[in-house]
Amino acid sequence: MNELCPMPRCRVERVTHDGPASLHIAARSLGDAGCCPGCGRASRAVHGRYRRRPADLPSLGRAVSVGLRVRRLYRRDAACPRRTFAERLPELVAPHARRTRRLAEVRAGAGAALGGEASARLLPRLAMPASADTVPRLIRQMPLPEQRDTPRVAGVDDRAVRKGRTYGTILVDLERRRVLDLLPDRTAAMLADRLRCRPGIEVITRDRSTEHARGI
Repeated sequence: MNELCPMPRCRVERVTHDGPASLHIAARSLGDAGCCPGCGRASRAVHGRYRRRPADLPSLGRAVSVGLRVRRLYRRDAACPRRTFAERLPELVAPHARRTRRLAEVRAGAGAALGGEASARLLPRLAMPASADTVPRLIRQMPLPEQRDTPRVAGVDDRAVRKGRTYGTILVDLERRRVLDLLPDRTAAMLADRLRCRPGIEVITRDRSTEHARGI
C-alpha cells in the first residue's frame, strides 16, 4: 500500500471510496520523536493525537483526501516557551496547510503556465479543484529559480499584490524569460537598491512610470 501511495514518514493504513469521484486515505505518522519548533529539541513524550485532513494529488481521476493522524507532544523543558507542540511532516505537508506540498506545487505550476482564471477552470477537470484566488496565492509561495548567471537585459514593471490597492515591482530577465525579483513596493529607492545588487545588467526596459525612471 505504501508503494502505491508514497508518503514520507507515514504509513498508509487503508484506502476507501468516498463516492464515485473521490478517495480517502487513512494514514499515520511514523517516528519516535518530534522536534519542537520553538527550541528545536526533540521530544518523545506524547500528549495526544489528532487528525489533519489535507487534500492530495488525484488517483485514477478521483480527488484524494488524507486523514493523517499525527501526534501532539509534551515539551518538558521550562526554558522553552511551548508546553506542547504538534508533530510536523515538512516533506509531506506544510504547517496548517490544507493541501500536501506536491498538490500545491502542481496547482501553482498550472497557474504559472496558464494564469489564475484559466487554471481554475482546468484544475477541476483534473480532480484538483482550486479557486482563481487560491492559485495566485500558491504561485507567490513558489521559490524563485536560482539565478546563476548575471542577467544582461532586464525589464521593470508594476505587479499587483492586491489589485486596485497594493502594488509592487517585478524585475525580469528578458533574455531568459525568468523572474529576477519581486519587490514589495514600487518606489524608486527600493528599485535602485535592488539594481545595485546586480551590476551586470546592461539594458533596462521599463513602463512609463516616472517613479521607476528615478530608480534606474
